[in-house]
Amino acid sequence: MRVVIVTESFPPDVNGVAHCALQTARHLVDRGHSPLVVAPAPAPGSAPDTDAPCPVVRVPSLPLPGYPQVRVALPSRRLAAALLHHRADLVHLASPFVLGVRGMAAAARLGIPAVAVYQTDLAGYARTYMGAGEAAAWRRIRSVHSAADRTLAPSSAALTDLEAHGVPRVRLWPRGVDTVRFKPEHRDESLHRELAPNGELIVGYVGRLAPEKHVELLAGVCGLEGVKVVVVGDGPSHAHLAEALPGAAFLGRRTGHDLARIFASLDVFAHTGPFETFCQTVQEAMASGVPVVAPAAGGPLDLVAHERTGLLVPALDADAVTEAVRTLVTDPDRRIAYGLAARTMVEGRTWAAVGDQLIGHYGDVLAARKTAVAA
Repeated sequence: MRVVIVTESFPPDVNGVAHCALQTARHLVDRGHSPLVVAPAPAPGSAPDTDAPCPVVRVPSLPLPGYPQVRVALPSRRLAAALLHHRADLVHLASPFVLGVRGMAAAARLGIPAVAVYQTDLAGYARTYMGAGEAAAWRRIRSVHSAADRTLAPSSAALTDLEAHGVPRVRLWPRGVDTVRFKPEHRDESLHRELAPNGELIVGYVGRLAPEKHVELLAGVCGLEGVKVVVVGDGPSHAHLAEALPGAAFLGRRTGHDLARIFASLDVFAHTGPFETFCQTVQEAMASGVPVVAPAAGGPLDLVAHERTGLLVPALDADAVTEAVRTLVTDPDRRIAYGLAARTMVEGRTWAAVGDQLIGHYGDVLAARKTAVAA
């Protein structure tokens, strides 16, 4: 199968869309298929695509105003040319918004079936950044995804939202986790002592530092006795959070084994963002054997078994976050039990397993298109 993955983000970018697109390309290659990636060009001076498992076509891009870590693709003939040159059987649209919309249009013109993967809560972002515009965001989402042969939602909550807003042909496709990279055995007691030299328990957040993540909800956790808050990631909210979270350690962006070692060395993982369509970092924490505190909203509802692998709390409730963390840090037996159960729960959620599910969706779409053409 010849697949063109049109993605709004790809490594060296570090985010959920980029990571999922990379894992998809790797799995397709592993299963004997021929993928090609089309993505915005990274910032000047970024690392080359040496780790990409397949050819990558880069489209000219500009930084998003006010958020330079995000690149927005400019109009280019490279996209349509890539579809033609690769002789694509199917187009995979990863979180279509700008480049993906053009990819959808090009696929339609060329008669190529398209699968759209919903990954970003644009409506939630509209509320966060503009205080309005949610209805307009849903109109755009509905317009883009209605043109696809199939839309894949990463969680039950996302699937329900899409169907409630009139998006047709939606199916569930979750995300995988690297259970070899992220595992409890990577816990490093020397790193733990370095981050918490007074013997504190470490409560960690890993992710983008941006307004929609509401990391400031951890302010109360910073005041808990015997607790050290560690924040991993970067983004436009870094300066604000450095003031809002007194005593917290900010480690910046980390990747690879370094990130896995940090995850496994946490005692509790706390996620605060209420707009997650999936929330990969929750799953990585669980694979690392770490109990989770997360909002009872969006993707975490599928990932966290309340009072078995972690605690779900009302979204945007700082006091609830603090109390949930207090419950875990003061009850070591519960903390350990939740961590063990979390690891067990995700052991079957490998990228290979969900990658095979994705190929199954591709097959369904190609078969349906063939039947429609024959009719």
